[in-house]
Amino acid sequence: MQDKLIIQSSLSVGLLIVYSIAKFLTRRYTEKFATSRKFKKGRAADTAKIINSTFTVTCLILLGFIWNITFEGIAIYFASFFTVAGIALFASWSILSNITASAVLFFSFPHRIGTKIRIVDGDNTIEGTIIDMTLFSLQLEVEKKKTVFYPNNLALQKPIMEIKD
Repeated sequence: MQDKLIIQSSLSVGLLIVYSIAKFLTRRYTEKFATSRKFKKGRAADTAKIINSTFTVTCLILLGFIWNITFEGIAIYFASFFTVAGIALFASWSILSNITASAVLFFSFPHRIGTKIRIVDGDNTIEGTIIDMTLFSLQLEVEKKKTVFYPNNLALQKPIMEIKD
């Protein structure tokens, strides 16, 4: 019994060390990537938070396996939690899709702040200069200093053209 406890403790400590290193490297890589692409630091921090949240959930699940946590005794808790979480996720799917799109745009969007773009959306086509890229939207300055907030999830779905003056 004592050997099993030592093994579980050792595995837990090892997992927590790997988790800490992964969090550190993620933040460092996203900041380096943001600097090379001349992104705002806040944008890199938001993306690192999204990735690190995934690491945290994975680490907690692995710790559960290491310590042989049985779900029989806490089945009611999990059923209740997932029911509430499912309703909350369904109600906020738009917010989650914008956050996910923000991470995708961080790594793959070729346009930067200050770039003039056109988002082709049929009759709702919009043209403006990118003034900020946040966790939820692209902020575009259109004619006469008006600001339009275009959702990140739609920016992934629509063709975007860069306008060269």
